[in-house]
Amino acid sequence: MPRRPSLRLRHPLLGNTSFRRFFLGRLLSLVGDAVIPSALALAVLAATGGSASALALVLGCAMVPRLVLLPLGGVIADRFNPRTVALTTDLVRCAGQLFVAFELLSGKPELWHIAAAEAIGGAASAFAMPTLAPLIVGIVGEQDRQAANSTLGVVRSATLAGGPALAGLLVLTAGPGWAFVLDSASFAVSAALLATLRLHRVPAAAEDRRSLRSDLVEGWHEVRSRGWYWTSLVAHATWNGAAAVFATLGPAIAVKELGGNGAWIVIAQAGAVGLLLGSLLSGRARPRRPVLTGNLALTTYVLPLGLLALYAPAPAVAAASGVALAGLGFFNPLWETAVQAAVPKAVLARVTSYDWLLSLAAMPLGYVLAPLAADAWGEATPLWIAAAAVAVTCAGTAFVPGVRAFTHQAGTGGGEDAAGVRPASTPARRP
Repeated sequence: MPRRPSLRLRHPLLGNTSFRRFFLGRLLSLVGDAVIPSALALAVLAATGGSASALALVLGCAMVPRLVLLPLGGVIADRFNPRTVALTTDLVRCAGQLFVAFELLSGKPELWHIAAAEAIGGAASAFAMPTLAPLIVGIVGEQDRQAANSTLGVVRSATLAGGPALAGLLVLTAGPGWAFVLDSASFAVSAALLATLRLHRVPAAAEDRRSLRSDLVEGWHEVRSRGWYWTSLVAHATWNGAAAVFATLGPAIAVKELGGNGAWIVIAQAGAVGLLLGSLLSGRARPRRPVLTGNLALTTYVLPLGLLALYAPAPAVAAASGVALAGLGFFNPLWETAVQAAVPKAVLARVTSYDWLLSLAAMPLGYVLAPLAADAWGEATPLWIAAAAVAVTCAGTAFVPGVRAFTHQAGTGGGEDAAGVRPASTPARRP
């Protein structure tokens, strides 16, 4: 009789009160966040008479503090209780989004007010993002972490798929200000739920505390000393850069060559559906070599890049995008679970902060280089370059001994041996 792993995996999570509260808070925050990109773009464009440069300024104000402060956020999350750090950042972002809502609802929004609020929100997110892995480790036992990561991945995928539609509904019926009210409320509820959580955590001894520079260096050493980790991060950063190329050139090609605005909408929606299906599949999968399997799944992004470069029919590009994003949805829980098992808890936030940093930094690079390369050599060239880079870096991790040796074995976490990496292997975005 076939086994039904989904029931076995879900039951412990449903019985975990802390996880249920964390899950609900995460769900509300993701729903709120999902409506903001579209609502912010429409609000800024309306306030500035359609200025794309103004929108770029606001987006940059949110991105730059996040990138600059991510390593510091990892140090803070390792030094202090990650629950407290996450709760504080939720309250800061609640206040920031509420301020933007008041600006928009007043009818006379000031661009610099919105930019400043987004900069504060970006800085807060730099401290919030590294807390996610320590929170999951502190809430969920190791045997249930992949199920937890997959469940959260499904929610993230679903909100990404439905966010633009919800944003459009709010903006058209009530105005963009109410989208920010929703996001602010979601952060407030998330903070309240975080306040009720209890984490299994061993605080660092006072004598173990070192300087900020020493903590940053230690976190980077933990990344660099694990061959399977840093080589995978190179692949993930490349994937993100390629995704930025696709997002930059894809709409223009779809509109000009593949059938208009509707073609791009179909392509984008197929990717969102694929992401959701991949996240669902990951909850059931138990590949023996999760890092290798996940990295190979990412190589499917070659398909939409190549087909778009060939100006293939929109249905073919959409199908390829769905397959590629399913690979991403499948990969993310595998990677998160592997990292949580292999990296010592005392440095987990710092390690994941470098992971986020590399992943996020690669995307602006893709946004900048894609149009420059397209102007110089034609639209197909940067797409082919991106496809080749993804193929080489993602599939190339199969040649790294540590990636091949990393096996899915039950353990206590906190080291390579516990995660199934043989001592003889190279000593650990995430797209």
